[in-house]
Amino acid sequence: MQVLARTAGTPAACPQCGQLSDRLHAYHQRQLADLPVGGRGVIVQVRVRRLVCAAASCSQRTFREQVPALAQRWVRRTRQLTALVADLAVITAGRAGAAVLLRLGVRISRSTVLRVLMAIPIPDTPAPAVLSVDAFALRRGRRYATLLLDAVTHGRVDVLPDRKAETLAAWLREHPEAEVVCRDGSAADAIRDGASHAMQVSDRWHLWNNLAKAVEKTVVAHSGCWQHGPPRPDRPLDERTRQRHAAVHALLDEGVGQLECARPARLGTEHRQTLCPRRLRRGPAAPAALPRNTGRPVPRPPAPPPGRRTRRGNDPAAGRDPRPRLHRAAPTCSCGTSIRAARTPNAPRRRPAPGS
Repeated sequence: MQVLARTAGTPAACPQCGQLSDRLHAYHQRQLADLPVGGRGVIVQVRVRRLVCAAASCSQRTFREQVPALAQRWVRRTRQLTALVADLAVITAGRAGAAVLLRLGVRISRSTVLRVLMAIPIPDTPAPAVLSVDAFALRRGRRYATLLLDAVTHGRVDVLPDRKAETLAAWLREHPEAEVVCRDGSAADAIRDGASHAMQVSDRWHLWNNLAKAVEKTVVAHSGCWQHGPPRPDRPLDERTRQRHAAVHALLDEGVGQLECARPARLGTEHRQTLCPRRLRRGPAAPAALPRNTGRPVPRPPAPPPGRRTRRGNDPAAGRDPRPRLHRAAPTCSCGTSIRAARTPNAPRRRPAPGS
């Protein structure tokens, strides 16, 4: 939807020298996006004049007249639409604000919404009587800022560009209205320098956090001084470990290497074979005597008699079936037909038809 409009023919002031002029030089068309109507976007086509400055000494020879009630200079949106975008940007931020405006009929990008949000002037409000100060990280380990809040209404008062004590002290000197300052331990000196009349209060979270850290450090430092339960008697394994520890260090003091100290013969820990009581009653088993290598060929074991099963199967001369038992006992179906008989070994296998 387009709306055609033009400016009145009244004289306009030069932006450089302020001299009124109505001498026409040219016409220009200015397109401004306005509030949507019925879900459709509205474009206002405004014809403005380019006038010639009447002052001969002015460096601004020509200038374009402005309509302050409709839009600002170099802006392609009306003041009403800019106010709507700013309100949505404060509540919903960039991407969500652009999505809501698109449903209303205003095509705008999320970057433009954020740009409008950053252009909103921050109102200069007086410092509250009860001020809360805390630092936060914009980029942890590299960049920090200081946040000032109203401790009663929890509203934002100001944001300082860093967390230096000089910056906070200078801000407090410019705003002497603060009577009570709630802070953590790092801002005590800055508050003392900038607002010596204000009462300093440690906030609850930092108080409990510092107390927990102090208790943890104390517990860790004195953990070796405490005993967990009554002392228990030494076990045989503990005594043997102490003896071996002392023996190893005695060998090291004599100049024996670590590899030699690890040998069982040095520590007297040779492995002893433990026999069960039944083997002790019948005596240990004598090891089998191995044949000596005399250079003579070792006789091979005798061949199996005919008729006995060999690796290749039974002997055909014995009158038995040389085929393995697996081939003789073919599986049968539930109807009694042999499954192996349905297909010969040399018959080619057929692939089942699709859908069968």
